[in-house]
Amino acid sequence: MTRTPLPASIDETLALMDQAGYVADRSLATVLHLALRMNRPLFLEGEAGVGKTEIAKVLSSTLGRDLIRLQCYEGLDIASAVYEWNYQAQMVEIRVAEAAGDTDHSELSKSIFDERFLIKRPVLQALEPTLGGSPVFLIDELDRADEAFEAFLLEVLADYQVSIPELGTVKASEPPIVIITTNRTREIHDALKRRCLYHWVDYPDAERELEIVRRKVPGAAERLAQEVVAFVQKLRSEEDLFKQPGVAETLDWATALSELNEIALDPDMASDTLGVLLKYQDDIERVRGSKVRHMIDELRKEAPHPQTMPAV
Repeated sequence: MTRTPLPASIDETLALMDQAGYVADRSLATVLHLALRMNRPLFLEGEAGVGKTEIAKVLSSTLGRDLIRLQCYEGLDIASAVYEWNYQAQMVEIRVAEAAGDTDHSELSKSIFDERFLIKRPVLQALEPTLGGSPVFLIDELDRADEAFEAFLLEVLADYQVSIPELGTVKASEPPIVIITTNRTREIHDALKRRCLYHWVDYPDAERELEIVRRKVPGAAERLAQEVVAFVQKLRSEEDLFKQPGVAETLDWATALSELNEIALDPDMASDTLGVLLKYQDDIERVRGSKVRHMIDELRKEAPHPQTMPAV
């Protein structure tokens, strides 16, 4: 990949996001610009499906940097996240040395704890420079990891280094671009947040969400795109759902209805495809049927005829 210089202003950051098809508001572009200029991790918090992870992908593609992703989960440990030794290859090395009569234990110890036998996981990979410069390091859904692993990240984010007992300290020559996401299923400790710049990624307003659908689902009819967005916006604001649909679900629903050759929201088809938009049966039962029909009638009364609405 060809490395692109960091954006020199907020407007350039907005343009960079726009270039990759990401419809960002100015507040996000501002904090992203500051994180890039200050070499600080960016801590993104918000509901699932609002586009937090996509920001790291956009930075990788537009800046020409490798993307290294650490997907967090309960029980994530050092061996899975940072490094581990290739024990099988080490055993082969020991047997070969013994067969050759090399029995000097100190030399053998140095030999088997060589970088040749080190399996580098995402954290260690993120500290290594590449031809395109420091990578984009995505620490995704940190709230799913245990607090013990969260505490380990403090050293990484404070000094961009990792201590390996057998080899010493590995320190990044150039800090990676760090993006941390969380869906707020639990609170992240203040000590880690203090090392980052913070931004809450909210659901987009109707205008911005419609522009996202237009860009990501270009095959969708204009009226369908407008009515899908209006329906989802109404769901979020008026219905007490267990899980509100994110932008990702809006895009999936628009894509699914477009694949079914729909050019506008049909109540029956909307009910039949609610499983694309909503992921819990209680939410689907709350909305389907007469409720869907009523919501579609309401949104058509509230808005001008979709075919006459100007494009953004």
